Amino acid sequence: MTLDNIKISRIHEEISSKQEEDAYAVCWIKNEVEGIEIDGILYQNIANAIFFLNPVFDWKIIRSNGATSSGYVLFLPQQTMDHPIFKNLHISEIRLFNTGEIPKINLTPGIEVRVQAILEMLDELLSTNLKHREEAILSLLNTFFVYCDGKCNIRSAISHNNSKSSLVYKLKKTVDLHIAEYHEVGDYARLLNVSDKYLNECVKNVLGVNTKNLIDEQLTMRARYQLKFTDDSIKEISYSLGFSSPDYFSFFFKKQTGNTPTQVRKG
Repeated sequence: MTLDNIKISRIHEEISSKQEEDAYAVCWIKNEVEGIEIDGILYQNIANAIFFLNPVFDWKIIRSNGATSSGYVLFLPQQTMDHPIFKNLHISEIRLFNTGEIPKINLTPGIEVRVQAILEMLDELLSTNLKHREEAILSLLNTFFVYCDGKCNIRSAISHNNSKSSLVYKLKKTVDLHIAEYHEVGDYARLLNVSDKYLNECVKNVLGVNTKNLIDEQLTMRARYQLKFTDDSIKEISYSLGFSSPDYFSFFFKKQTGNTPTQVRKG
């Protein structure tokens, strides 16, 4: 099987289905996008999401003026999705591209960084003639789909009603800014001027998890990064992330990951 028909395009300008009319499209959309128009309907508040688009859809991504690269569109021929490497994934069983809905993946905080890294490596490999290039491309695609398939990403259908999605997007940005100060749902509900109950309802509806899960996941990811990639002491990391003591930080981290901070640092 040749992978030469796989193409990846950066979203530097308006991009549409007309570029590869017979291909399935996986669109990863970053912040600097006004919306995506699908069969004449404009959907907004779609940042940090992945869309799976069947060739039957007529679509275009509308960028903000002056924005830098706003993500990627991965064009895949049908034969690529039929490769045996994808056969055990739920994504293949239900054929996300072939459902009656427009499937969307809402990326949890931090996952978008990994998605970008995978797509950048794919972009590089597709333009080279390295030995074992096809095996590497298939491996990266499989990794990408595993993320889309797993618990870290919750699949939903794109909806005309974007009010809840908009609030969840604001929450994720607020958590990213204030995670070292606030660890409780009530703090973020207050910052967003909504009730705890309504915030939880929106997060559950859009992401399939509760607000506390989202906060704890971001906190755990920050902690793991600092343990792995900085020379800060565990005590310094605990206080920089807003924990009352190193002991409580260690208790929280082990509860979330099953490992102590010391184990992760040595690993």
